[in-house]
Amino acid sequence: MARHVQIKRAYDPAQPGDGYRVLVDRLWPRGVAKDELKYDSWNKDLAPSPPLRKWFGHKVEHWDEFRDSYQSELRTPEQKARMRELIDAAQGKKITLVYAAKDTEHNHALILADELNRLY
Repeated sequence: MARHVQIKRAYDPAQPGDGYRVLVDRLWPRGVAKDELKYDSWNKDLAPSPPLRKWFGHKVEHWDEFRDSYQSELRTPEQKARMRELIDAAQGKKITLVYAAKDTEHNHALILADELNRLY
């Protein structure tokens, strides 16, 4: 299956091949000036719900349960509609999900990218 969605930390520079860049955190990335981050849209509503985000707290020991809970959130009709809107907004370009978490192996953008790739 082709991967149309990739992820990149907000602290990494934008590249021409990023395509449509979407910030997918509910909170603005710490230490990044608003005029410095290159992004096409900020989609807070596709981020994990505030209670789930706070519960996870970036604790690796919570990862499996967090992943399952977040996938459940993303598979609601409302979230599927938001994901389809995002895909439509990208107009066939690659989508780069921009996130701020330090952990590149345990973050919500990975889960969201998988869900978007399933719909693309």
